[in-house]
Amino acid sequence: MLNTLSLGAHRLSSGTELPALDIAYATFGQLAPDGRNAVLVTHGYTSGPSMLVPGHHVAESSWAPLLGPGRPLDTDRFFIVCSNMLGSSFGTTGPNTTNPATGRPWGPGFPAITLEDIVAVQHRLLQQLGVRHLRAVVGPSYGGWQALQWALSFPDMVDAVGSLVSGLTHPKGLSAESTRQRFADHPAWNGGWHYGDARMTDMLTELRRQTLRSYGLETLFEARMPDPAQRQAAMDQACRQWAERFDPNSMVTLAAAAERFDVRDRLSEIRARLLFMVCTTDAIFPPDPVVRALLDAVPAPLRYRELDSPYGHMASGVEWPRLEDDLRWLLDPPAAT
Repeated sequence: MLNTLSLGAHRLSSGTELPALDIAYATFGQLAPDGRNAVLVTHGYTSGPSMLVPGHHVAESSWAPLLGPGRPLDTDRFFIVCSNMLGSSFGTTGPNTTNPATGRPWGPGFPAITLEDIVAVQHRLLQQLGVRHLRAVVGPSYGGWQALQWALSFPDMVDAVGSLVSGLTHPKGLSAESTRQRFADHPAWNGGWHYGDARMTDMLTELRRQTLRSYGLETLFEARMPDPAQRQAAMDQACRQWAERFDPNSMVTLAAAAERFDVRDRLSEIRARLLFMVCTTDAIFPPDPVVRALLDAVPAPLRYRELDSPYGHMASGVEWPRLEDDLRWLLDPPAAT
């Protein structure tokens, strides 16, 4: 299910050229002969293209129950693509991949990127796969930003976008510098050249534990595992598995891209049908009356939802049964009367 495609050289919006670009992705279902039945699912800040693949921990398998014949992400009707972001750590070119000029990881020298760059790379992937049109782009958190950027970068290619537990710009506190400072004083960081030092895995494991607690993961584990020891062991395992794969330089790179993302003044340009969902207990993207008022500028059909859930930023994965009607609305709009 997971694949990697080499796309050759790629010029970023800054003018910098990546000499080689690989992108990791998963596909489900069959592409129609006309190439117009595709749905792009976009993932979050520190997750990857396995969010539709069963059997992983919470973030990676979070939307797997929504996929399959007759499900909202209906593999009998749609060609579903989930790609790893440019700059991430799960098979797409980023700081942890080899710089052909040096033979070592790009590390902290990876070029600066933007949301426009991330979406442009996805667009190249879809072209190579034969996709000519998208029924929708939909994703949670950072994936919601990608969906909104798709509506702006390729307005003629996408019918609908879904931005879930997300926002119109980056939240306070998310910046490249603040992210870098979280690592700077650790002895394993070495100015970003931490590769091969196991102490960084230990630090990332603890960082992941703190982050998922703030997202509401403990509430989920308490509901699923009453035994405290079993619950702690499961959380520790999930956090370490992630830490062994994720590069903190990717966190810095993607945080820098997020700093540049702000669509608040461009909502009137969105022509795609829009699903915008927030969670009442999300500490990162809480319901905001200012955001709700700004969304009125969208000229396309809009469905705004406030999901009342105790699961905070994890709600779009944990509460997947409550997403079904909205996803069906996104993919199958009511017939005009």
